This record gives sequence, structure tokens and C-alpha cells, in this order.
Amino acid sequence: MSTPIYEALLFDLDGTLIDTEALALRTGLAAFADAGHPVEIDLLHRLVGRDEPTSEEILRAALPAADLGAIRAAWGTAFAAAVEDGLPLKPGATELLDATDGRRRAIVTSTGRPGAHRKLAIAGIARRFELVISLDDVTAPKPDPAPYLLAAERLGLSPRACLVFEDSDTGAEAARRAGCTVVQVPDQGEVTGLHAHHLAADLMEGARMAGLID
Repeated sequence: MSTPIYEALLFDLDGTLIDTEALALRTGLAAFADAGHPVEIDLLHRLVGRDEPTSEEILRAALPAADLGAIRAAWGTAFAAAVEDGLPLKPGATELLDATDGRRRAIVTSTGRPGAHRKLAIAGIARRFELVISLDDVTAPKPDPAPYLLAAERLGLSPRACLVFEDSDTGAEAARRAGCTVVQVPDQGEVTGLHAHHLAADLMEGARMAGLID
């Protein structure tokens, strides 16, 4: 069997390359509890990989009487403070980035542009990517394929030439619908893996499964 040829590597950011989801869950649980609306972690797991408007709809349906604006503001403040203390990379991230130096690489995230660039800078990996596609660059967020289609277009490539690394079902669905090959490395909560070509325990295992590295 021939080795797949990938002309670009596309990475989700939160929960895939950087370990932000655990911080988001911890600060989110505290924000809801402090506001008198304690929630189960399963509710917050449903927000993983979702853009902010979709997350707002999920929360509004679950907590119609809550002042979500105030809670989200408190959550955002606490999360931002935690991020400033440092953002650890996910297992295998440094090794994979080192092993693929010289390859074209891009970030495709549901985070807004300022937040995405801030996280990349704090994590110390901004220079490793030639392109960042954020929530602000598209009108239809993941699981719509638009973010990955736009990344491929701006790189001047076919989506079929792109290998994607994602953690959530939402992101994996977006990438697969775009026509990319998808490696999914689950982070927080349960995933189905239905949209992944390769379901892996960590980034390096996923890269090997996809034939990216030996």
C-alpha cells in the first residue's frame, strides 16, 4: 500500500494542540455554581468544539432562567486569568510539530481571532503555523465544512490533500464533510468517532495511523 501524501496539516486548537478544555470546564463549573446555577459537567461537555452562538443556545435551553450574560462574563474572566498562567500542550504536540517541520500547517478553530492568536502566543507555537482560520473568518462554523474548505482554499490546495487533527465529533464532522482525512484524538467527554478516519489515543499515534510519520 502506498504512503498517503499530505500537502498540508490542519489542526484544531483547543483540546487538540493545547490543553484548554480542562481549564474551561473547571472555570465554567465554578462560574455557574457561584451564580446559583450549578450544572453537571455533561452539560459543559456538550459545548466542546462548538462556536459561542451555538453554545449559548445549548445553555439557554438548559437554563432558561439564568443570567447567562453575567455567568459567561464571569466564566470568561476566570478562564482568561487561567490561560495567562500558561497553556500546556497536549501529549505528543511538541513531538509532532518537531517531526513535521517544513510541512505546511494551519490552525482551524472555533475560537474568535483575538483569542486564537493569544492562545497560540501563550503556548509558544504561533510561529509554527502559516495560517489561522478562526470563527471570525467564516459565516458557518463547525460542524459545517466551511472552516476547513476555507483553510484549503487559502493554502491553494484540495481538501483531499489535507490531513486534519481534531478532538471533538463536531470538528471531525466538519473536516470529513470538507473532504479531508481526519485523525481524531478525543479530549473531554465521550465521542463517537463516527467522522474520523483514524481514532487515536494521542497525536503521535494518530500521525502514525495516518501514515504521516513512521
